[in-house]
Amino acid sequence: MPHTIRLHRILQATPDRVYRAFIDPDAMCKWLPPNGFTGKVHHMDARVGGTYRMSFTNFSTGSSHAFGGTFHELVPGKRIRYSDQFEDPNLPGELDVTVVIEAVSCGTQLRVTQEGVPDMIPEEACYLGWQESLALLAKLVEPEIPDGPG
Repeated sequence: MPHTIRLHRILQATPDRVYRAFIDPDAMCKWLPPNGFTGKVHHMDARVGGTYRMSFTNFSTGSSHAFGGTFHELVPGKRIRYSDQFEDPNLPGELDVTVVIEAVSCGTQLRVTQEGVPDMIPEEACYLGWQESLALLAKLVEPEIPDGPG
């Protein structure tokens, strides 16, 4: 029976920066791949009905897996809902992902729900990977770095 992953994180960043990190291909390559993986966005059309395709590559072995899906809801700075589907036939089914972004007193509250995770992927491995990814997300969106002279 597929399982559901629920994540919660407070980030010291604006909701708009957090939202942008989920739909900017370069940002996604920087934070989404968990430790030990690189990421590549092959296609990104961030609009309702638009699609995306991305892959993660294991840096140690060179093996990779691709996934993609469709954007179902995009509310800037507030909410993203999309589907995910692995291209590997051994990981069947479609995952539904909902990202809720909310301004709080010290930054942004992020809640991610990933429904329909295939049985073959251990629940604890999902949590571990997401924890690593969300730590990288914080390193991307929290710093306030001014533009230099130029």
